[in-house]
Amino acid sequence: MTLFSRFSDHIDAALDALVARDALPAGLDRAAISVEPPRDAAHGDVATNAAMVLAKPAGMNPRAVADLLVAELGALAEVTEASVAGPGFINLRLADDSWRDELAAVHAAGADYGRSTMGGGRRVNVEYVSANPTGPMHVGHCRGAVVGDALAALLEYAGHDVTREYYVNDAGGQVDVLARSVHLRYREALGEDVGAVPEGLYPGDYLIPVAQKLATEYGDRFVGAPESAWLGLFRAEAVSAMMDMIRADLAKLGIHHDLFSSEAELQAAGKPADAEQWLRDHDLVYDGVLEAPKGEMPEDWEPVELPLFRSTRFGDDQDRPIKKSDGSWTYFGADLAYHFQKAESADELIDIWGADHAGTVKRIKAAVAALTGGKKKFDVKLVQMVRLLKNGEPFKMSKRAGNFVTLADIVDEVGKDAVRFTMLTRKADAQMDFDFAKVVEASRDNPVFYVQYAHARIASLKRKLGEAGIAPAAPNAARLDDYELGLVKLLAQFPRIVDAAASAREPHRVAFYLGEVAAAFHAWWNLGNDRPDTRVIMTDDPELTATRLYLADGIGQVIRNGLHLMGVEALEEML
Repeated sequence: MTLFSRFSDHIDAALDALVARDALPAGLDRAAISVEPPRDAAHGDVATNAAMVLAKPAGMNPRAVADLLVAELGALAEVTEASVAGPGFINLRLADDSWRDELAAVHAAGADYGRSTMGGGRRVNVEYVSANPTGPMHVGHCRGAVVGDALAALLEYAGHDVTREYYVNDAGGQVDVLARSVHLRYREALGEDVGAVPEGLYPGDYLIPVAQKLATEYGDRFVGAPESAWLGLFRAEAVSAMMDMIRADLAKLGIHHDLFSSEAELQAAGKPADAEQWLRDHDLVYDGVLEAPKGEMPEDWEPVELPLFRSTRFGDDQDRPIKKSDGSWTYFGADLAYHFQKAESADELIDIWGADHAGTVKRIKAAVAALTGGKKKFDVKLVQMVRLLKNGEPFKMSKRAGNFVTLADIVDEVGKDAVRFTMLTRKADAQMDFDFAKVVEASRDNPVFYVQYAHARIASLKRKLGEAGIAPAAPNAARLDDYELGLVKLLAQFPRIVDAAASAREPHRVAFYLGEVAAAFHAWWNLGNDRPDTRVIMTDDPELTATRLYLADGIGQVIRNGLHLMGVEALEEML
């Protein structure tokens, strides 16, 4: 149990005591009570809004509730001062031993410090990347891949049962185009001069190995054959090869999904039809005609009766077709069935989408609300595009894909850790510039370097200890001064950060926090340049050296735990 969770229990116990003696009514909802550091550290160490939350339902003045709670909390042995601020906020100041105990808790929990049971084992399906299987991953997929993977790790660490899923869009027209593109390269592999790749086909060289494999296996059997003879085979072979490439690209980023779901298999199993029937049975799909497009009427527009989902019942601006006029499923119709399938084995669904899909969020949320009776929580996180720069100027890289920069190119250029950490240094829905020069710069302006350098400095202390010839000694936490206990107070916030980031579905909060921890550590380290008595290694005082090393190791542990959630390595030394 960490410090802030312990004080949550203290507040619960205080409220129970007040209820037991009829000072407060029973049955008050405590869900909105928070326990956190005060905004101004001068006000104390722990603050709670309990009195503000409970006053109205208790029919009391917030200050009156706060006074009751202060009397209870002020009696705790680890509280040195309890006071009421403003309309009813409660501030607590803690004894130094509370922070010494928290540092011991960091060491005792190790890699589990910050891990929580907040999720209660709820099953959460996080679907991310889900790029069309028509080529290698590109920069447009990179940020969503990192955000989704970090969010999945964060939710797991916070006590959720997480499934990482990739939806393979292998049933649409784009995979037929892929098959035709491979057929062109297949003819080329057999010696035919096919000329320039026609517009509308995929031009990337990554299709050449697929075509060569087919040429080796089938010879010229499909050169002059009708499309119906080879389209299915070429489509299956191409999709399989593209998914192998995509998995390899994702592996470069340290990303591995638990489940790959095929849209083609979904349709073959009749899942869209099942979803349509369920919706019809609940009067949520009807046969109707879409309204004519606004503005000038297209010459080829004809009113056609289509099966329409009643998305306006759920806040959408119009009902949406789930089938096209030719009877095939719309993208929305297939997507609706896919979410219906996911909801069968999850309590919550999270989709990570590119910002270009913002227009479809409302309708898919409406569909999930309809299909689950509103019982399954569903969230869509939109991820903005990334602009590639070098020294502030637009940066062009090799384009083996034909018309875009690949994810593999980016990772090969700067490394996995730089890519992952940088992608998490801003909120997912904020636009980002990725400057290749900045993300490898060895300076405090480069967040990933600054955090990894802090960990490497900590790792170097043990090596320096041996070089200084200092015999090992037992740490004595009582020798930590106020400045050093301030560092422990920052470490103690990590479990709160984890829970808050998981609740908000915002993994970037971990990156922000690690930046604070690294800055605090570097400031402590640099203090020794001006004040030799503050250095970690004190050759004339083995006990103080051991104590400060104990603190440094605690800082290193929290940095490791945070970097692990981000999928970034905690380096022992910097090259």
